[in-house]
Amino acid sequence: MFRLYQLFSLVALLPAFAAEDLLNYTNYWTVSAGVYSESGPALDANGVIYVSTWDGCLYAINPDRTTKWEFHVTTDLKSSPAIAADGTIYVGCRDRKFYAITPDGKKKWEFKTGGWVDSSAGIATDGTIYFGSWDNKFYALNPNGSVRWTFTTSGEVESSPAIGTDGTIYFGSHDKKFYALNPDGSKRWQFATGGQIISSPAIGADGALYFTSVDGKLYALNPDGTRRWSLLTGGITESSPVLGTNGTIYVGVNSNYCAISSDGKKLWSHRLWQYFPNDFMRGTAAVGADGFTYCAAEDHRFWKVAPDGQWKWLVWLDGSCKSSPVFGADGTAYLVNYNGQLFGIRNVTTLADTPWPMFRADAQHTGRVRKVK
Repeated sequence: MFRLYQLFSLVALLPAFAAEDLLNYTNYWTVSAGVYSESGPALDANGVIYVSTWDGCLYAINPDRTTKWEFHVTTDLKSSPAIAADGTIYVGCRDRKFYAITPDGKKKWEFKTGGWVDSSAGIATDGTIYFGSWDNKFYALNPNGSVRWTFTTSGEVESSPAIGTDGTIYFGSHDKKFYALNPDGSKRWQFATGGQIISSPAIGADGALYFTSVDGKLYALNPDGTRRWSLLTGGITESSPVLGTNGTIYVGVNSNYCAISSDGKKLWSHRLWQYFPNDFMRGTAAVGADGFTYCAAEDHRFWKVAPDGQWKWLVWLDGSCKSSPVFGADGTAYLVNYNGQLFGIRNVTTLADTPWPMFRADAQHTGRVRKVK
């Protein structure tokens, strides 16, 4: 049931939306998934939705909204789940452990680190699992949970890794550096920025790398680690860039949602909600096959945004949102609000055919760059 303040919010926005857009307000369902969540839902090949929450629980929810299983740990799960080809689900925890869970919800193994694991895992084509920890280390594990190698930085690693077509692994660190590692763990190169790197990189079709830093800049690097360009956005949030079909980069910049051209020019920037300027966009947008982008933020709304920056419609999320949306094969969009409500919004769109259209590149959150058809 709508609350009165929700109704006032909708009335204030009515002039900006067409009548057919407003019909979408009732075209969704919700189900409780724990208490508080900042993770982006992941989807397996069968459409099962995985959500990690701050009450120390990984939820597996069937497409019919029934709970398949719950996997409990001792403390917060900020890391978003990642799903391997064999269905194993990987997630990091603030109990300083990294977990592998079977598709039926049983613990396969756990791996202890020296710090929080907020980094979401990257999964290579050979099954190697990559993630960072607040112990200043970046880990590569075999599918059986044994260590393949570790790489030490001079700062905490909460940035989630991106994996290139040649197997190169990219990530940022609190030591203000962006790293490229070979699959054997040796350093290929590093690039220094002016601030901590807490967002996750995106990879373009030509191998270009896009990431933000709390120095307020969006960076574009060439595959050899040289700077292609940088743009001062002023943003400090962990919202990560995604790529549109024409190479446009979309990223949240504090209270704004921005589009940047492939050569580093700002195309447009729009404040999410003018009446609450401190509502930040901390999650990552997703690019739909329909040409629109989709994002949510702390303003309690799920937005559909046209390529020219016009806002088309929203769904009231009944709570702040730090999650990144994911699209199912049937066009349903899934995201979770900070209160732990999982939303399934029907008849939205499927994922765009771009190298990096959403957080972690694909619905399984593998962190591998996608090959464009």
